[in-house]
Order: sequence, then C-alpha cells, then structure tokens
Amino acid sequence: MESTNGEKTSDLRECQAQVLVWNQILSYINSMSLKCAVELGIPDVIHDHGCPMTLPDLVSALGIPQARAGFLCRLMRMLTHSGFFALQTDQQPRDDGGEEEERPEVSEIIDKCRISFELSSSVVDVGGGTGLLARRIADTFTHLEVTVLDLPHVVCGLEGTKTLKFLAGDMFDSIPPADIILLKWILHDWNDEEGVKILKRCKDAITSNGKDGGKVIVIDIVLDEKENKACSEMGLLFDMMMMAVVTGRERRKKEWAKLFLDAGFRKYGITPLVGPRCLIEVYP
Repeated sequence: MESTNGEKTSDLRECQAQVLVWNQILSYINSMSLKCAVELGIPDVIHDHGCPMTLPDLVSALGIPQARAGFLCRLMRMLTHSGFFALQTDQQPRDDGGEEEERPEVSEIIDKCRISFELSSSVVDVGGGTGLLARRIADTFTHLEVTVLDLPHVVCGLEGTKTLKFLAGDMFDSIPPADIILLKWILHDWNDEEGVKILKRCKDAITSNGKDGGKVIVIDIVLDEKENKACSEMGLLFDMMMMAVVTGRERRKKEWAKLFLDAGFRKYGITPLVGPRCLIEVYP
C-alpha cells in the first residue's frame, strides 16, 4: 500500500526533528575539532605556506605518520564543512593580504571610520589589550594620538611608538580626554548598570575639552532574530556565554538605545559589520 502525502510529510518532519536533536547533541564536536586543529598548528602551517595546501603536503608539514593521514583527512573534512577552512580545487594562487585575512574586522572598522579618524586628532581605545586595533589605527592615520587604556597587568611592559601609548588605568574611574573613544567587545561583558557607568565616563572624556564633534564608537553584537539563522544563532550563543561567564549580555537595538539614553547620549547610528557584530557611533 502506498504512503499518503500526509504520512510522507509526517516522516519528513520526524526525520528533520531527529537531525535537529542529534546536531545539537553532537555540536560540541565542532569546537573540539577546532581545538584539535589549533593544537596541531594547522592554521599556522597553512598561513605560513602562503597558498592553499594539498592534504599530502599538510600531512608532511605537520609530521603526521602516514598511517594516521586518514584521521587528518576526516578532521579537515569536518572543519571544512563547518566553515573554518575552505576547499579550493583550482589551485589558483591567492594573495589576500596577510593580517587583513586574519583580522578582517580590523580593516573593516578602519574603513568604516576612515572619515572620523581623518577629522580627529586623538583616540582612546578603552580595554584595548595589547593594541592590535590601536596599532593599525596609529599606523594608518599618522596624525592621530592613539592611547590604549587597560588594567596595569595588561599593559605592563608594552612599548608604544611616537603616536601610540599604553596607559594603565580603570575605565570605571576615568578615561583620558579624546575626540573618539573606542569600545570594542567591551560593553557586552557588563550588565546595564555597569554599562551606563562606562558610557558616562566615555561621555565625560569626549566633552571635557569643550569641543563639539566627539563620539564614542562601540563595536559589539546587536541581536536581531530576523536576520539569517547562522548570524542569529551566533548572537544568541554569545548571549548565553555572557550570562554564564560574566555579568553581561548581548543586546537588541532597543536595548542599546536605552543604554545610550540612560548614559546621557542624544543619538546613535548602527552600521553592520561581520555577522551579528555592528559598529555603533554614539553622540552626546
């Protein structure tokens, strides 16, 4: 007896449900596979090679015994499917530009903010760590005075340049005056009350010199469940991580707006970056 359309639909839904459940149960394998690749040094080996590598070349470069080459093949197949690596079959050489390939968001931030940087004289990167973004800004816009503000143990021993300096301090206490204050991946670490405190310190910093035109540039996730599924899922996963690890959260557009308003800012503009990450320009 032939199956009815209703039975076929039911079977399809059951199959989809099983796939969804099993994908979630086994999803940890993605992160473990990535961890394995990093520990083996696969990304570094491919990057240092300067162009796509064949699997035999990769096996040789990693020093993996031939008897275990099949394991590497299966690992790379999984990592390629997950999007961590790309499979290239035409073997055409590529020159995508080194650091921009490793940190594409840095180049995108510089490109999106080019006019602002060109028209300003000073930038403070709050919580800027070892200065990856700040160094690129200082190298690109040589007229700028760029400062990285971070905790003493973070900036201890770091050497600046003629236009880049590292300053030990606490953003909750004070932020040096500047035309532009950068907050890259900072506010999502903190709850709303602490976020408002940070933003108020930023507002003080860009208005203390009495000049108009200062701004705070926030690089962070803006949750939007209406965008594509992968981007939405990334944002929601980050939100769960913030809830579990720190006191922070990822925020929707209206939640960002309230945060800025509570800190005394008048307007803001959002520019999408990679995935759910956005560049938010906030004005007093």
